[in-house]
Amino acid sequence: MSLLARGSAGLARAAGRVSRALGRGGGTTVPGVVLLRLNPGAVRTLAADLVDGSILVSATNGKTTTTRLIAGALRADGRCVVTNAAGANLLTGVAAALANHRDGAGAAGTGVFECDEAALPAIADTVRPRAVVLMNLFRDQLDRHGELEAIGGRWETMIAGFAAAPGPTLVLCADDPLVAALPRPDSRVVWFGIDDPAVSGSHLSHSADSTRCRICSAALVYDHIWIGHLGAWRCPSCESTRPPRDVSVIHAGLTGGRGANPIIRTPEGEVQIHLTLPGLHNVLNAAAALAGAIAMGVSAARAAAAISEVPAAFGRAERVTVDDHEVVLLLAKNPTGTNENVRTLLLDDGDHDILVALNDQIADGRDVSWIWDVDFEPLLARTRHITVTGDRAHDLALRFKYAGMAPDSLHVEPDPGRALDVALGALSPGGTLTVFPTYTAMHQIRAALVARGAATLSWDEA
Repeated sequence: MSLLARGSAGLARAAGRVSRALGRGGGTTVPGVVLLRLNPGAVRTLAADLVDGSILVSATNGKTTTTRLIAGALRADGRCVVTNAAGANLLTGVAAALANHRDGAGAAGTGVFECDEAALPAIADTVRPRAVVLMNLFRDQLDRHGELEAIGGRWETMIAGFAAAPGPTLVLCADDPLVAALPRPDSRVVWFGIDDPAVSGSHLSHSADSTRCRICSAALVYDHIWIGHLGAWRCPSCESTRPPRDVSVIHAGLTGGRGANPIIRTPEGEVQIHLTLPGLHNVLNAAAALAGAIAMGVSAARAAAAISEVPAAFGRAERVTVDDHEVVLLLAKNPTGTNENVRTLLLDDGDHDILVALNDQIADGRDVSWIWDVDFEPLLARTRHITVTGDRAHDLALRFKYAGMAPDSLHVEPDPGRALDVALGALSPGGTLTVFPTYTAMHQIRAALVARGAATLSWDEA
């Protein structure tokens, strides 16, 4: 490593410490901003020093969780992992992770970096990874990302650039028609997906996105539907079809809101994972992580055992205790993700108390019309009380009014801290509160929980 890169990384780490000491947070971004200002080429230099290389993870939904699972598998394999674990997924976040690595991202390191969908091509060009995991593309933050085809086109151009030189192994979701259409014939691909008919839906959700063939634009036919537009798909016109899976969930093992015990077939044989993360979407995240770990040289058995030990990332099925109540945070930032949260909640018997928090800040997306594409209705018959909060609390109130929620069971409180108090106050003794927050609202709710001593602060909330 050059002295310039090492010195720049040291100054960047110091800037992060100063920012946190002043109570301004920034541990996940300030070092990266400073590093790139001091030395724009530092990320390429620091990443090149990772002798085990890097793996990048991108998707609309599940990238933070999957990055965390892959990092756990690599650590279990004896690797020293450099990762942006707190979810700062732009180039500045990757730069900060490299700068914060104590030995200056020396030869012992393996990079595991979550990447924003739009930022991925630039990060990949800078980091030059050993593997890239592409999991799904759903409608999300249309004001920033545009339609799915726009992101898909950028990813396609990125992969074409990989083909011009020895490129990374692509770890791709075979169940997403848009992702499955990305690689060139000469790409090295590890395909993953689901093959458990027991968890198939009966029809596509009205919010399903990529339902037409990427090659000929014909409407796709689905033999099974897993999540949104993800499923066992085929084109009746050009005969394009879902690729054979190298890593495949043959039994989802859904056990309710507290986890799952999937059985996954791999090239090395079947393995079972005991997830503390609930829902079919997290089963698919686990399959993606297992495939990514295998692509990085970890045995399937070791990766499965490690993935079973990884706790939830903050705000993603995170559980905290407040007095005699449990609070469960399920990040809900787009129609497909929120529908999966609803579906997961319905796996458990009994009625529910819910806090829904909707913000429209830059990190959430300014357009909140997506709440009308969420299938809240099946949940309402089993809901005792709903509290709505956030910048767009009244939009949520209108959504639940049209859904048929009884007015005396719906409370509007725009301030997230006070809304948490209201929702907790409505619980019966020992009851559980389920929180569906958008990204910035999740941080506000967690800040209120931290103030109560129920949660610990992460760097990017400081």
